[in-house]
Amino acid sequence: MYKIILLRHGESVWNKENRFTGWTDVDLSEKGITEAHMAGRTLKKLGYSFDLAFQNPLKRVTKTLGIVLQELGEQNIDIRTAWQLNERHYGALQGLNKAETAEKYGEDQVKIWRRGYDVAIPPITKDSPMYPGKDPMYASLKESDIPLSENLKDVVARVVPYWNNEIVRELKNGRKIIVAASGNSLRAMVKYIEKISDEAITELNIPTAIPLSYEFDADLNVINKTFLGDLEEIKKAIDKVASQGLMKK
Repeated sequence: MYKIILLRHGESVWNKENRFTGWTDVDLSEKGITEAHMAGRTLKKLGYSFDLAFQNPLKRVTKTLGIVLQELGEQNIDIRTAWQLNERHYGALQGLNKAETAEKYGEDQVKIWRRGYDVAIPPITKDSPMYPGKDPMYASLKESDIPLSENLKDVVARVVPYWNNEIVRELKNGRKIIVAASGNSLRAMVKYIEKISDEAITELNIPTAIPLSYEFDADLNVINKTFLGDLEEIKKAIDKVASQGLMKK
């Protein structure tokens, strides 16, 4: 049997402001820092330990993972950073308030943009300040790997090969792994792991900084999936993510 923990970063400053964030490198909010500490304490209380971590390079993710490992006393484990685990690039929507965007375009349209599998969203241009090609963090990427916008299908196309080639290999080598990433890169991973349909994935919401535990059989079929923590708080957190694209009341 194989086990792994998936963890979305704690609340970011733009999560707090209900903005589309994407590849924009925003920091954790004060609440996000608290959430990360709570995630670490939950994992420690349940007896988890790790010898390998995967993360994307966004500071909201790296800081969350750092806090979790600090709580576990495991700051010196092997950590591998991969842009393939980045959040989806929200194109021209990045930086916009989700509720205000819903008021302009309608809640149904915003839900399709946020949660639809293969729906195109408005792209940015290469002269946009939000074009990742201008960020030194991505200087090593080929231009063809730098998105102008992405839907979940695009994210699946970069996450799944990394999952199969890097994470699964180490999982089968007996490593104790935690993957820290972003909401949509984890949705892409979960879609593949659980074989969720393109239609059903629309309803999947992953809350911030609540560890998601998977157990697999020898063929990597899921035999157990559990969010770790207080069930009522987990439900509230999931509902909060689902409501982000609704108009202000």
